[in-house]
Amino acid sequence: MRPAEERDRAAIDAIHEAQWGGPYAAAHGERVDLRTLPTLVTEAEPANGVLVYRLNPDRTLEVWSITATTPGEGVGTALLEAAKNAGRQADATTLWLVTTNDNTRALRFYQRRGLRIVAVDPGAVDRSRATIKPEIPLVGNDGIEIHDEIRLEVEL
Repeated sequence: MRPAEERDRAAIDAIHEAQWGGPYAAAHGERVDLRTLPTLVTEAEPANGVLVYRLNPDRTLEVWSITATTPGEGVGTALLEAAKNAGRQADATTLWLVTTNDNTRALRFYQRRGLRIVAVDPGAVDRSRATIKPEIPLVGNDGIEIHDEIRLEVEL
């Protein structure tokens, strides 16, 4: 894993297009342009895994996006470990992220890697869909309606 470089831009953009429908993500009432945040990528050419994060003033590292183009090969785990290392190097105390109630695969993935559910915000996705990102689908994984955000975190 390494910090993204300009030569990675096309692959990163393609991954974000496939995951988010473009370079924008929304969580906890905020919409961010993923292209403006620090990004980690795999060494593969082109990158087959991307993690976008932000170091917050409260000394936390917030993961905004993590994607492996081929799940089950350890790419997501390696990206998450690289983000933890980046957080420790920046003197962050906690790594955290938000996922949605339909994303049961991600919930399983994160919890198996030590993250704990610390909050649920009922209706957060509905509010984001209504105000900052109307393209968020109404139905997500496994036919589950998307309404809520789930925050997970791990101490560094």
